[in-house]
This record gives sequence, C-alpha cells and structure tokens, in this order.
Amino acid sequence: MARKATPKPKPKAKPRAAPKTTSFKVRRPTRPGQSRFSEMEASRPDILVLGAERRGLTDLYHQVLTMPAWGLPLLLVSAYLGANAIFACTYMLTGGVTGMRPHNFADAFFFSVQTLSTIGYGAMTPRSTAANTVVTVEAFFGLGLVAVSTGLIFARFSRATARVVFSRVAVITNFEGVPTLMFRAANQRGNQILEAEVMLNLLRQTTTSEGHVFRRFQELKVERARTPMFALTWTVLHAIDESSPLHGATYEDLKEWQAEIVIVLSGADDIFAQRIHARHSYLPDEIHWNQRFEDVLSIDDKGNRIIDYGRLHDVKDD
Repeated sequence: MARKATPKPKPKAKPRAAPKTTSFKVRRPTRPGQSRFSEMEASRPDILVLGAERRGLTDLYHQVLTMPAWGLPLLLVSAYLGANAIFACTYMLTGGVTGMRPHNFADAFFFSVQTLSTIGYGAMTPRSTAANTVVTVEAFFGLGLVAVSTGLIFARFSRATARVVFSRVAVITNFEGVPTLMFRAANQRGNQILEAEVMLNLLRQTTTSEGHVFRRFQELKVERARTPMFALTWTVLHAIDESSPLHGATYEDLKEWQAEIVIVLSGADDIFAQRIHARHSYLPDEIHWNQRFEDVLSIDDKGNRIIDYGRLHDVKDD
C-alpha cells in the first residue's frame, strides 16, 4: 500500500512592520478650564495625540493648506530662493555661461533667476552643452514651480468662508410654557445663505453600566432645523421636554457631565455658490438660566426695519 506524501508545511508569513508613529498637538485652549471640542484644529495645538501614523510628505498638501497664513508665503519664497541657489551652484560647477564671472555665486544666482523666470536680459547666455542642459532642466522645473505655487495660493485663499456670528451666551427660559434652550446667529455679510440648516448636539461625559467612561454626542432637536434663506438673524430653539437629553438637568449636572452644546450651521452662499459651514459651542458657564435675549429688531419713524447687531449678545432677566 502506497504511503501518502506528507504535505510540506507552509512558510510562516513575515510579520508586517508596524507603521511609524508620531505625536502631535491638536488645539490650544482659549481660556483655562474645560477644552472646547468645537475649536479643535490642527493649527491650534493643545491636546497631545500619541501613536498617530506618521504621514510625512504624503500629507503635505493638507499641511500646507492648514498652516498659518504667513506660512504659505514663507514656504514659497524659501522654495524659490532655495531652487535658485541650487541651480546657481550647478552653473558654477559646469560653467559655460557667457558674461558670468568664474566662480561668482552672485552672477550664477541672478542668471538662475532670469532663467527660472524666463526673463533673459541678454547679458549672460549659456554657450556650452552642459550649461544649456542645466537651463533646460531649470526651465522645466520653473513651469512646475509656477503651476504648483498658483494652485496652492488659489486653494488657500479662494475657499469660501462663513461670516456667521453666534451670541456669546445661550439662555434657558420658558417659551410657550416649556423650558427652552435658545441662542442666536447672525449673518454679518448681509447676503443670503440659501437652504441653511443647523445641527445641535449635546456632548457629555457618561459612564456605562460596566464602568467605562465615554464622551457621547446626543442630538438636540430644534424647533426649526432648516430655513430657505438666512440673511439677518436666526434664533434657534430647543424645547427641553421629556424627550430632551437636557430634561431635568441643572447647571451642576452640566458641570459634572463636562457638557458642551455643539452647533454646526451650514448653507449655500449665494455669492460664492459654494457650501459654507460655521461652528460654535457653549460650555455650562456660557448658558444663562431664567434669562431671555433683548430684541435686536425695531422700526424707525419712516417704517424702515432696523437690526442692531450690537445687541445680539444682550440678555435680560425673565
């Protein structure tokens, strides 16, 4: 009886190398105390993040778009001067440029500037094969540098932004016989934000039955979440009824929960024809109980409607 061949064991797969990780900061607090979730930005360091996968140059585009406003001009100027310095050193090594003094960095640098910018005053011209080769490479590099610089500047400064201001405080007062959370938003540009919508969430710290601590979002339903157009002001209302996560909560409860009311407002800007977003949040100390907002709308003697943004943040006792 023939014996069955014993199958060869499969070679063990090599363990995958763990991705390189790094640490970075996320946000700088606006004031001592509770961190504000709605202001988390990569350009405002405060929260230290450990173990994030290191992206390096693969995420360079995002890093450029999120750097400070002065960072992009500084980056472009550094790249321009650095490229010209490198090509200047190359011209000094190869030679073959008429009108350039031997081993003179200034002449080589300014010849590189003329080549990269396609100016060419005629005082210095390449005559050797090596010099013409470097000129060819630099001319092609210059086309790419101009294209990349133009694209970065356009992407950075052409983004549509919302000029929406929120009231500095929110209030909780009775409205139609029901305790109601209120805050105000105003469009500072005076144009129209079409199909505007607002999302309201309670961010709070909870403990599960197993004893695990979680930061959890809970939706707060608003009386009118969408409006056809947002031109002047908008008072957002959330009724604190039996279905509300805030039902029965007090100021001390909000402090214990480390609560934060997070607002995201979005819509289509009729000038830019782009979707814009605005965000804000309220911490427990910024929520006033048993107070209501002052009226910002009035009518003058000629019947003209007046809106006073200076009173947007004013409140009075209920």
